[in-house]
Amino acid sequence: MDHELFNRSQFDVDLAAARSPALVFKKSLQHADAVLKARFEGQRDIHKLIHDRAWLTDQILSQAWASLDCPLDSDIALLAVGGYGRGELHPHSDIDLLILLRDGSAGERYHEAISRFLTLLWDIGLAVGHSVRSISECQQEARSDVTVITNLMESRLLVGDSQLRQEMVDALGPDHMWTSAEFFRAKRAEQHARHAKFNDTEYNLEPNVKSSPGGLRDIQTIGWVALRHFGTNDLRQLVEQGFLNESEYSLLTSGRAFLWQVRFALHILAGRAEDRLLFDHQRALARLFGFEDNDAKLAVERFMQKYYRIVMSLSELNDLLMQHFEEILLRDAEAAEIQPLNARFQVRNHYIEVTHPQVFKRTPFALMEIFVLMAQHKEIRGVRADTIRLLRDHRHLIDDAFRSDIRNTSLFIELLRCREGIHRNLRRMNRYGILGRYLPEFGRIIGQMQHDLFHIYTVDAHTLNLIKHLRKLGRPDFQEKYPLAWKIFCRLPKPDLLYIAGLYHDIAKGRGGDHSELGAVDAANFCQRHQLPAWDTHLVCWLVENHLLMSTTAQRKDISDPEVIHDFALKMGNQVRLDYLYVLTIADINATNPNLWNSWRASLLRQLYAETKRALRRGLDNPPNRAEQIADTQRAAMDIMVRNGIDEDDIENLWDQLDEGYFLRHTASDIAWQTEAILQHPQHRGPLVLVKETAQGEYEGATQIFLYTPEQHDLFAVTAAAMDQLNLSIQDARVITANHINLGTYIVLDADGGPIGDNPGRIREIKSELSEALSDPDAYPAIIQRRVPRQLKHFAFAPEVTIFTDHGGQHTILELSAPDRPGLLAKMGKIFLDFDISVQNARIVTLGERVDDVFVLTDADNQPLSDPQLCQRLQSTIIRTLSYNIDQPDHDPPLSMDI
Repeated sequence: MDHELFNRSQFDVDLAAARSPALVFKKSLQHADAVLKARFEGQRDIHKLIHDRAWLTDQILSQAWASLDCPLDSDIALLAVGGYGRGELHPHSDIDLLILLRDGSAGERYHEAISRFLTLLWDIGLAVGHSVRSISECQQEARSDVTVITNLMESRLLVGDSQLRQEMVDALGPDHMWTSAEFFRAKRAEQHARHAKFNDTEYNLEPNVKSSPGGLRDIQTIGWVALRHFGTNDLRQLVEQGFLNESEYSLLTSGRAFLWQVRFALHILAGRAEDRLLFDHQRALARLFGFEDNDAKLAVERFMQKYYRIVMSLSELNDLLMQHFEEILLRDAEAAEIQPLNARFQVRNHYIEVTHPQVFKRTPFALMEIFVLMAQHKEIRGVRADTIRLLRDHRHLIDDAFRSDIRNTSLFIELLRCREGIHRNLRRMNRYGILGRYLPEFGRIIGQMQHDLFHIYTVDAHTLNLIKHLRKLGRPDFQEKYPLAWKIFCRLPKPDLLYIAGLYHDIAKGRGGDHSELGAVDAANFCQRHQLPAWDTHLVCWLVENHLLMSTTAQRKDISDPEVIHDFALKMGNQVRLDYLYVLTIADINATNPNLWNSWRASLLRQLYAETKRALRRGLDNPPNRAEQIADTQRAAMDIMVRNGIDEDDIENLWDQLDEGYFLRHTASDIAWQTEAILQHPQHRGPLVLVKETAQGEYEGATQIFLYTPEQHDLFAVTAAAMDQLNLSIQDARVITANHINLGTYIVLDADGGPIGDNPGRIREIKSELSEALSDPDAYPAIIQRRVPRQLKHFAFAPEVTIFTDHGGQHTILELSAPDRPGLLAKMGKIFLDFDISVQNARIVTLGERVDDVFVLTDADNQPLSDPQLCQRLQSTIIRTLSYNIDQPDHDPPLSMDI
């Protein structure tokens, strides 16, 4: 008896004196919660804590049953089932109960007593899940539903006749339903479906401690299968049955204990049954478990890396055990079909295995060879359980001598040059702990996260995902989705160099310093150890060092500017580098976050590739002539309009009012339709608003909105606020102010991240709202105050503003890096308006929880901002405005532990 947790004598005294029994029960529960919390803070063993919680609940339920004079005869019993049946409860876990009746007729006799019992449990605040069933009803429900049989298998008697429970257990036995094999198939399918909900990865940004791959549910599944087959869910029995060895048993139980600690803390911090490792709690948990920030990593990143590494090891163990169960329960009776591969390996019923247990000890290179063989033989479905265990037991043989052995380096390069199975087998190597030992630099990034919303995978998962996307780019079924990348990939002379660059592009994250430069050093060492030719080594290292160059140029710079293209082409140097970098960039974006990739980003990269390709063909010593480019664009636009019957003099009169920037930033087709629309628009009709779906061409994947108004200094500010009200996201803004007129071209995406589409009602709404806003500039559109999304609230950081004059000395450049918040661009527009500043150009980039925007500015006289004090005030105002009301991270938790 634990009198500190629950004093039965005192409880009886309090109950006898109380007017309301529910208050006594509540008081006892509140006292017990405080005791358990104190014990948790005092680092009480987690096994004892969760069993203490279950024991306490046993006492409360028994007292509740007795206090209402519930029957104690042999026809009714109160049973704990599910996790509570195992004697495991966390602070706010559901309490699953079965009120078991001998037969259906007993239900009527005990209906009133059962109703009063359950009402009391709800009144005292217990989260009870219950069912009232007879033995035959249990049998009927369990036969048709594997979750029901699973729950009932773990039943435990609380009050009543033990013989009644035993009769139910006998009725549900494998002789009557759910043989071991049938039960395993159902639980395996259930696990696959559950894993699919989490994208089959342990590495979700906000993982579920209970249900994600490698979580507590996977450990429970192992126990359930063992219980059905061996009659016990004691994991120690798996050792005695030969399913686990001692080290694996230790890993399984220590991993479960860690997850129990995290779950217990989550319930206390959240004050409810919370199994998700939300951003709301990750920082608090990191502090709770004693992690601190250092120069390279945040405390939360270090805590989450420990979490991810543990669940990955549990996933690996789960694979081994489920594979072992499959072989014993499903395929043991199958006739063995053995296909020899060589002296070391053979295939048994589509699964590879060693020919004898000493293979890895005698020939360590077989630790690499097995993955090459699986890539070369696509009919192999996986590795047999005994061989998985041998891989685990012998991976310690991978040392410096192993890594330098030409047999092993040759095998690794051979794997990267296989026609099929490269990603699948690299992932297997990672799963079985081989890849991180063969490439120690890769081992350091296993489970490493970046605490943001942009990188939704850990570094190792992202890296292997990038290899997966590279492989997709070479498949015919992806030709339609990535036409240019597919075409380029298929003509790459050495795709394996791309895979090496992919493996190393983020390898140095978490070390501090520039990860691209540090990664290039690691890549050079890899290439040298694997005896790659000098040309190959240079290309791989260049790709690693410059892997961000193409995406940052496309998204942050004005790629319609020929000087930007020429500078980028100089950095490429040749077509081969451009081809490799384009393909690597496509795969990197897709592998970072699937929500990042859209046809707008695709069009930017495709445009940058095409313009750079032309610059390389023209020759790097032959920079573009701006005047010639403008003349060519004007000629092409003029030809289009003349064919449409537009007078040349009218065209030239309008164009004379515009500066050269307009003709550099727009294509001939856009200039043609905009010019024609302006000439046909009477001045007295107010602003001209045009919406053009850009299905093909420069702005493919987005929608172009063109505005023509009399000179209006607040054009950008008013437009940004109005578009925010319309739930449009501005990606690019080009504003021309000349001779008392404004031209504004805005590239926008709708709320779902795509173009507006062919939606007449939506287009009419946009035209109407923008026309109204621009027609009455004094009625400045209100900046909408929207609720900040939950996840964004946990990424508060000080905005960074950099202001400088461009190389030509014609404009001021303002670079902004700030937390993303609803209405941010509208706020920026209002600040520019207040400072009497015009926006000539803007590139808007949102990456997860942050924005990285670039604004090209002039003063009221179309000159760069020359006053340093004004620039300082502008910078301070932006930082103050965008920092205002940013939700700060969680306060220090009311707990402290050192685990």
